[in-house]
Amino acid sequence: MEKEMLLGKKTAYVEYYAPDLLFPVPRSLARQKTGIQEPYLYDGEDIWNGFELSWLNPKGKPQIALAEFIFPCHSPYIVESKSFKLYLNSFNQTNFPSIEEVQSVLQKDLSQTVQADVKVQVYYPSQKIGQTLTEFKGTYLDDLDIVTDSYEVNPSFLRVGQEIAQETLFSNLLKSNCMATGQPDWGSLLIRYKGKKIDHEGLLKYIVSYRRHIGFAEHCVEQIFQDIMQACAPEYLTVYARYTRRGGLDINPYRSNFEKKIDNQQHFRQ
Repeated sequence: MEKEMLLGKKTAYVEYYAPDLLFPVPRSLARQKTGIQEPYLYDGEDIWNGFELSWLNPKGKPQIALAEFIFPCHSPYIVESKSFKLYLNSFNQTNFPSIEEVQSVLQKDLSQTVQADVKVQVYYPSQKIGQTLTEFKGTYLDDLDIVTDSYEVNPSFLRVGQEIAQETLFSNLLKSNCMATGQPDWGSLLIRYKGKKIDHEGLLKYIVSYRRHIGFAEHCVEQIFQDIMQACAPEYLTVYARYTRRGGLDINPYRSNFEKKIDNQQHFRQ
């Protein structure tokens, strides 16, 4: 039986463990709209960080924790974000014997929902103390004095020269809008590549052109990867976005044809 998507709708707050709250969304829906087809040109992951996880120990004492969830980008489904938040809230008044059991339950439920192996790591806050906030390293695009009035995705801004370059570029000006609620998703974007040098001003205009775009974070990153591959044909390419936290979760997708692992370090905007 198909479930109804909860995002954008008034819902009841559920306090007790309810895995049925998780709502899968086929990745193919957005990929079909942007023309992304198999065989995919990239690998990658969607890294989610959870900051509002709590449950009761066997004596009824509340426990709090942080969590990292890593979804493979080739899973048939993603988890709709509001259903994910409601699902995590359903742990609040549920007794679990240990943090290890919480981690195991999360991994099982999420893997079943997206029909792929999801990696889950649950941490007590003390295990994260001392971690410093950071931002991307590389050439910062946002100081470029561009003129633009294009706020719908415009790949025509992407241009290359004849010089071969190997560089890492980043911007904090990525903004798109949630496909279900219309709320803004604010992000920082890293692009690492080797190939004909990409025009920096054109790339920044392209990034800004997402400002009124409607789409899930994972799909925006895939579209950016595809547009750069088609317009610039780099030999190597990584596209990595870190989105500002909403509702206790941040989403950090990356797609790459040469990097198999990427750092998950909290950025200053998260």
